[in-house]
Amino acid sequence: MNDRAANMLDLSAFWMPFTANRQYKSAPRLLSKAKGMYYTSHDGRRILDGTAGLWCVNAGHCRDEIVAAVQEQAAEMDFAPTFQMGHPKAFEAATKIAKHTPGDLKHIFFTNSGSEAVDTALKIALAYHRARGEGHRTRFISRERGYHGVNFGGTSVGGIPANRKAYSGAMVPAVDFLPHTLNIKEAGFSKGQPKWGAHLADELERLVALHDASTIAAVIVEPVAGSTGVLVPPQGYLERLREICDKHGILLIFDEVITGWGRLGTPFAAQYFKVTPDLLTMAKGTNNAAAPLGAVAASTRIHDAIVNGTPAGIELFHGYTYSGHPIATAAACATIDLYEREQLFARSAKLAPVFEEAIHSLRGARHVIDIRNLGLIGGVELAPRDGAPGARGYETFVRCFQKGVLVRPAGDILEFSPPFIAEEEQIAEIFRTVGEALNEVD
Repeated sequence: MNDRAANMLDLSAFWMPFTANRQYKSAPRLLSKAKGMYYTSHDGRRILDGTAGLWCVNAGHCRDEIVAAVQEQAAEMDFAPTFQMGHPKAFEAATKIAKHTPGDLKHIFFTNSGSEAVDTALKIALAYHRARGEGHRTRFISRERGYHGVNFGGTSVGGIPANRKAYSGAMVPAVDFLPHTLNIKEAGFSKGQPKWGAHLADELERLVALHDASTIAAVIVEPVAGSTGVLVPPQGYLERLREICDKHGILLIFDEVITGWGRLGTPFAAQYFKVTPDLLTMAKGTNNAAAPLGAVAASTRIHDAIVNGTPAGIELFHGYTYSGHPIATAAACATIDLYEREQLFARSAKLAPVFEEAIHSLRGARHVIDIRNLGLIGGVELAPRDGAPGARGYETFVRCFQKGVLVRPAGDILEFSPPFIAEEEQIAEIFRTVGEALNEVD
């Protein structure tokens, strides 16, 4: 697409998600092609991808093997139902996923997104307790500033105020929240996991005492909170949550939509932290974002309680038309093969120290008040402009795009999650460009 074609494009019909539509459509930023580490803008400029699309294109863009798998599957069979029917790619993809999931989380329920995966995990948790005769366990505990998608269940357990405000009168009622773990005064500019903050997990004991353990179905957290601005868990924090959940018979759900598939150098964050949840959600990197796909991995204990606990017939009344879609699962099979063949998780781990050094080179840069990182996830927090929170982050994002680098703004926090195929010089270029942009933004 050239400038002339872009100028003729009608932007009015598409109501864009999580976007200031009026602002965007007055000065659109259009991407027309992608390959490897780069997008191409509508005016022909190469844009270095510092965010793997939206935390999801872990293996780089338009990989030949994934493209071929999608094309071949679309030509062979475009769709098949998975309600009382099946097709080979769904079973093959589930088996490949289960090879990498932690512990005994070897039962895979397909969805179409991370949002749907979260709502599915919440339903599975309720169904599990009901199957065991503890149907009174209906409460969920989440965390302030957590992001768990935008469906009603995920919004209800989400802890970002702006995402809840318009719908607050219709949320799932039985939800409470742990405090978030960010404290810049105590743990600012931490490299990796902060030493301060493990005690915040003990707030779960207070909520158990308040509500009674017999009413609580599950705790759901992101191992590393991504969309809210990269909040890395303190040392010992997740371990303590696991201990408290075990003590009180509460399920632990890890939302690994962002951290899953190598972002921390291991298949899932659960393996990095050596903390195994009972349910685990995934999406994004599962098939390199080649087609909409999400999933929930459930432990054998949970799966068997529901499936074997039903006398006959359908065991779980839940699912989606596109659960295990042929094209999406074909892409997943090709993606996982690519991860394994190129050892991309190990490459992610090898790049992590390079990424850490590069992102922390911005300490002392104009406007920067904190930097947080783990694996190939990073956040740079900027001081908000008086009377205009979020404006400085947005303007820095736009300036970086103009300079040929894609970053992600979350208010006044810049977020980074490059593909695992990045070269060291490309990582350096990302943060060099951010530094230049910060010097130009008031």
